[in-house]
Amino acid sequence: MSNRIFQSVIHQMKDVIGRTIGVVDETGTIVSCSELGRIGEVLSAGIADAFAVNAAVTINGYTYRSFGSPLQPEFTVFVEGTDANAEKFASVLSVSLSSIKQFYDEKYDRGNFIKNVMLDNILPGDIYLKGRELHFNNDAVRVVFLIRLAEPCEISVFEMIQSLFPEKNKDFVVNINETDIAVIKEIGANIEVKDLEKLARSIISALDPEIGSRAIAGIGTQVKGIKDLAKSFKEAQVALEVGKVFDTEKVIVTYENLGIARLIYQLPSTLCEMFLKEVFKRGSIESLDHETLFTIQKFFENNLNVSETSRKLFVHRNTLVYRLEKIRKLTGLDLREFDDAIVFKVALMVKKYLDSSPIKY
Repeated sequence: MSNRIFQSVIHQMKDVIGRTIGVVDETGTIVSCSELGRIGEVLSAGIADAFAVNAAVTINGYTYRSFGSPLQPEFTVFVEGTDANAEKFASVLSVSLSSIKQFYDEKYDRGNFIKNVMLDNILPGDIYLKGRELHFNNDAVRVVFLIRLAEPCEISVFEMIQSLFPEKNKDFVVNINETDIAVIKEIGANIEVKDLEKLARSIISALDPEIGSRAIAGIGTQVKGIKDLAKSFKEAQVALEVGKVFDTEKVIVTYENLGIARLIYQLPSTLCEMFLKEVFKRGSIESLDHETLFTIQKFFENNLNVSETSRKLFVHRNTLVYRLEKIRKLTGLDLREFDDAIVFKVALMVKKYLDSSPIKY
C-alpha cells in the first residue's frame, strides 16, 4: 500500500525534476518509478552500497539516497545523473518520502495495529476486520516476549532488537515504555518452550554488552490468531513480576514454567498471612536461623534425599538428621515426610511473596 503512495509522489515529481526517478526497496526491487515499465525490475550491481551509508551514493549513472529506519533503511530513492542537481533531487525526495512513509505508518502500519491488539486497545470486532485488511495470517501461531531493562538506556535498544528480527511482515518489535520492549514472534506449530527460552537468551546476550546493565525477558504462552496476543502479553508481564519475587537470579522467565509461584502471586496477602499462621502454630518461621533455612533449601534441591544432601553440605548424615529433627520440633513439620515437605515449601514461597511487599487487599 505504501508503494502506491510512493508512486503517486514520483508521478507528480517527474515533470518537475525532468529525469528518471524512483524508489528501490531493501531487496533491490524497483517499487515505484517515473518509467512504469521498470517497476518490478531487480537491481543487483552495487545496490547494497546505497543502503550502507546515510548519504548520497552514485551507481551506474544514478544517484541514490536511502530513507527509513536510521539503523536499517528500508528504501532508497534514485535519480538519473551523478551531478550536483541529481544529489539535491535525491535528498529532497528522500526527505519527502520519509515523511510521507512516517505519516502512513502511523495511520495504517501493521506494527501499530499489532501494538493496539496486544495492549487491548482495539475492539474485538475490529480486530478481525482490520487484520484482514492488513493481510494478517489469522492461522499463524505467535508468542510475546517482553524484554525489560533494569534502567532506561541512552542507546536505541528498540532498533537493536528490531535488527534481530528482519522478517517485518511476520515479527514485530513494539516500544511499551522506556524500559519495556515487546517482541511478537510468529513461530512454527511444533516449537517447544525450551526453543523460546533459547531465542530469548540470544536476545539478552545481544543486548547485554551494548546496554551496560541487566536485561531480563518474560515469555507468554503461544496463541493462535491475533486477538489472543493481549493474553500472551499479559502472561509475559506476569512472568516478569513473579520472577522478580521468586526467581531473582533468572534472566529468562516463562509463564508456562511458573508453577505454584503463579498461584501464590495471585493470592490476597491477607489469605497468605492466615496460611502462615496455620502452618506454623508451634513457632514462627522467623525462629529458623540462616543455617537452618540453608539446610532446608539444599534438602529440597536434592529431592528430600538425606544421604545426597549431607554429602552436598559436607556434613555427617547424623548431623543432617539432627537438624531435620530440630526443625520438626520447632515447626511440627517433618521434612522427611512428603506431605509435610510440600506444605513447608509452599510456606517458604508464601513468606517470600509477603516479604516482597505485595499490594494489600
